Amino acid sequence: MQKTFTGGCLCGGVRYRIGRVLKGVVNCFCSQCRKTSGHHVAATQVRLADFHLENAATLKWYRSSPKAKRGFCNHCGGNLFWQHDDEDTISIMAGCLDAPAGLATEENLYTEDAAAYQFIPPIDSRD
Repeated sequence: MQKTFTGGCLCGGVRYRIGRVLKGVVNCFCSQCRKTSGHHVAATQVRLADFHLENAATLKWYRSSPKAKRGFCNHCGGNLFWQHDDEDTISIMAGCLDAPAGLATEENLYTEDAAAYQFIPPIDSRD
């Protein structure tokens, strides 16, 4: 059964729909993710072909490296997306999904960059 997921930013200026089962959550502790989110980033991923922007009125993209960009709401500041130039996927911040999606953490990245106060979440072994 295919499930549709929806999400967006706090003010509603960016809304999206995903017509596909999402990948598990990856937690990234790299310095860029920490600085854009104020903590670590927890993101899921989907192919661009299955991702549909329904409202992008306040969506802005920031070129955070020579190979990737980050999408955010320029009104409420919501951290929403990360996209690598050479991939046909988009990473979506898991916390901006509208309803619990039943996702589990599958990987922690760049844990050596985590702030001293951060707890590294255990990997969920649900199947």
